[in-house]
Amino acid sequence: MDWLRAWIRPIKKPIQQAIIQSHRRSGRIMLSDTTLRDGEQMPGATLEPEEKREIALALEAAGIHSLDAGFPASSQQDFDAIRLMAQVIKRPVMTALCRTVEGDVDAADEALAGLPPHKRGVSLFIGTSPLHRDYKLRKSRTEVLSIIDRSVRYASKKFDIVAFSPEDASRTEADFLVECYETAIQAGATTIGYPDTVGVLTPERAYAAIRHVLEHVPSVKKVLVAVHMHNDLGLAVANSLAGLTAGAHIVQCTVNGIGERAGNAALEEVAMALYINQEQYGRPVKLNYESLFPLCQLVAKKTGVPMALNKPVAGRTIFATEAGIHQDGLLKHPDTYLPYRPEVVGGPAIELVLGRHSGKGAVAHHLQNLGYQATDANVMFILNQIKGMPRGGLIDKVQIHQWMSQKPHHAETGMKVA
Repeated sequence: MDWLRAWIRPIKKPIQQAIIQSHRRSGRIMLSDTTLRDGEQMPGATLEPEEKREIALALEAAGIHSLDAGFPASSQQDFDAIRLMAQVIKRPVMTALCRTVEGDVDAADEALAGLPPHKRGVSLFIGTSPLHRDYKLRKSRTEVLSIIDRSVRYASKKFDIVAFSPEDASRTEADFLVECYETAIQAGATTIGYPDTVGVLTPERAYAAIRHVLEHVPSVKKVLVAVHMHNDLGLAVANSLAGLTAGAHIVQCTVNGIGERAGNAALEEVAMALYINQEQYGRPVKLNYESLFPLCQLVAKKTGVPMALNKPVAGRTIFATEAGIHQDGLLKHPDTYLPYRPEVVGGPAIELVLGRHSGKGAVAHHLQNLGYQATDANVMFILNQIKGMPRGGLIDKVQIHQWMSQKPHHAETGMKVA
């Protein structure tokens, strides 16, 4: 098989470059999901192969461009999960993570066997910062560059799609980072990634970092550029958007932002920031937005990692309000107090929660939905009952029915029982 690949490689190179240049000219932002690899590294978020397949199918339905399927050399379970996914995933590009080791590339080649060449790839990584070189690898700059060259060349013999990322790029010297990228491109890399591995960047620094790569790596126009941001300062989404503004083509994210330590950039948050601010970014994004809410729910369920109640895009309370002024506005027009409507992301209907902060409008709305006349007397009666509830008390339709059944002189106030 290797001899056949070597024979057709010179033929494929121009086609490969044509595809890369087409992506670059289009300006399209490509969403790459790493939930099943980087996300799963979050303590307690381990997934079984069948669960990974289910999430992968949901990601495919959402329309993501590429899927970081796992680290096949790390365990038999990861290898089996990738094999399982490769049997059913058709549209996204599936990639496997590899160290700069030939055995890792061989494992990825076997795990992704059967997929068309343009639908499978590898992502190679090696630590490049002084901390990683001196303490983890115990390698010099020259030795690291040699490893990059050798491993990318080897991977290019087996894969048409080869991504290279310098681990801890944000703490790597700028001049050496340029050398690492140029070495990888000359060896055959088709994508270069910029990982903020420990999440130290700010949006301004993220923008400057990607501009530096685009302006100083001599062969950068031959490849696509990806950003991979971690959330240790709560800035992963902002840094991802800054990287895209600087000119990156691919953003790597996880659903619900799960991942090591504080997690990764949340795919759904990046997606909706781009959706709402289309005029600002002016770049097309291909995604089925209405699948985002159920996708987030699925990942939370399968990983056992709960979302915060107010989690953007998919939290339980983001389409709910108790504030009377907001409730009144929403009843008059949904867009008064929403950045986007629930149906855009496949979310639940707007919920007007009854509580101490509620006003007359929400109470009248609930009374009418339960079959009562929303007279001033009825509304004020329920509102007074609500104000007297202890903190944490549940106010639902059962409670409203109970209150209305106890209301004195109800026949004279126009109340009608459903």
